[in-house]
Amino acid sequence: MRKVLSVLALLAGTAAWAGETPSNPGAEVYFIGLENGAMVDGPVTIRFGLSGMGVAPAGTEREGTGHHHLFVNRPALGEGAEDAELLENGIPTDDNHRHFGGGQTEVTLDLEPGTHTLQLVLGDEFHVPHNPPVVSDVITITVK
Repeated sequence: MRKVLSVLALLAGTAAWAGETPSNPGAEVYFIGLENGAMVDGPVTIRFGLSGMGVAPAGTEREGTGHHHLFVNRPALGEGAEDAELLENGIPTDDNHRHFGGGQTEVTLDLEPGTHTLQLVLGDEFHVPHNPPVVSDVITITVK
């Protein structure tokens, strides 16, 4: 029973960082070929995986779709100081929030040597996370 309550509390907390656009049950976003703890050479090619939903460019209102956002070197969705604004204004565009509104499913980045955190977040046509949010685990990579 305690485990069920913990899962319900977790889901309620993540829904607080979601917009009104519903996600499909069981939808997942994930990194392809890039594991937590990986040591990589730069530039780094990052491939985005998605199951249970489709990819559509930003501005496209189509049920069961969204587009990718890559959070770089920032807290997980729901843990960032600016995350409350995501529901009002959408995910910002800056070095910590990369947008792939054209429907892209990979990017090559010139990350500085050192440790970096990455998280994928699916956004709706307005760059707002779905409800419930479709997010990957945060992974840490080290660029040689």
